[in-house]
Amino acid sequence: MDGKGKLVEAFFSEGAILFGHFVLTSGKESDYYINVKRLSTNPNALKLIARLMAEEAQKAGISFDRVAGPELGAVPITTALALETGKPLVIVRKKPKGHGTESQIEGEVRPGDRILLVEDVTTTGGSVLRAAEVLEELGAEIAAISVVVDREEGAAEKIRGRYPFIPLVTVSELFRRLDSETGGRA
Repeated sequence: MDGKGKLVEAFFSEGAILFGHFVLTSGKESDYYINVKRLSTNPNALKLIARLMAEEAQKAGISFDRVAGPELGAVPITTALALETGKPLVIVRKKPKGHGTESQIEGEVRPGDRILLVEDVTTTGGSVLRAAEVLEELGAEIAAISVVVDREEGAAEKIRGRYPFIPLVTVSELFRRLDSETGGRA
C-alpha cells in the first residue's frame, strides 16, 4: 500500500471520521466531521502526513524557505513538516496576541520568503486564506497551500484562483473507501 493508501486507512483505524450533527469552523453545518487532530496527535500518522506533504510539494515542483500553518489544527502538522524538511516553521495566530510583541505570528518571516502553508482540513478555505494574507502582509510569498483533507466544498476553487493547492486526500476518496467497506450502506 502506498503512502496515500496508508493515510486513508489511518482515518478509519484512528476513528477520525465521525457522523452526527456538526458545525464547522466555516459556520457550515455537516452530518460528518473529519477529525484530522485524531491523526496529528498520533506520532506514526503525523510522520506519514509530513512525509506525504513533503513528497507532494516536491512532485509539484514547489520550492519553499519556510513552512507555516494557522493555529490550532495545523500546528502539529507544521511542526512535523519542519522536522521532515529541515525548514523553519511559522505559526499564524487567528488574531494578534494582546501582550508582549502583539504579533500575529510566531517564528520569523522575511520579505521574499517562499512559504508552504499547511492546514488540516479545508471546507471553504477561509481560515487558510486569512493566514496567507497575514504572511503576505509581512512580505512573504505563498509557494503553495497543502492540506490533509479537502472537504470539496469550495476551498479548492478559491485557493487555486490564487495559489497552487495540494490536498493529500479528498473527502470523496475517504467516502469511496467507506462505501467499498460497507457496500454503499454508510
